[in-house]
Amino acid sequence: MATADETLLAFDFGTKRTGVALGNTMIRSARPLEVIAEEQVDRRFARIATLIRDWGPQRLVVGRPCHPDGTPHEMTARCERFARQLHGRFGLPVSLVDERYSSVAGDLDERYAQFDDAQAAATILRQYLDENPTSG
Repeated sequence: MATADETLLAFDFGTKRTGVALGNTMIRSARPLEVIAEEQVDRRFARIATLIRDWGPQRLVVGRPCHPDGTPHEMTARCERFARQLHGRFGLPVSLVDERYSSVAGDLDERYAQFDDAQAAATILRQYLDENPTSG
């Protein structure tokens, strides 16, 4: 659970793009920050390291996708692995949030897809804040 006044970075993990959002527990904010459009793992984590250095979060939040009935699927394991890698590389606490309804389903126009990834990360972060009402 979050403590008072934490800066948070949230991630909507994808193999091609990862949406990132920024938030704060005291003012209960969550906003889209950027999309990391990098499939190469070392480059993706290098960009995440820069974001962590620039924003100084105390906690990371990762969306955990699953089927509508709550059962895991292939991306569930990949996101859980991504969360473990974040913790291992940066030593920050990582919280997983059910993201079943944070991403827009269906075919997206490519020019809007990156915005939707960052917006999905903000939705994940808002859900984390809603699920942890005593933080901040």
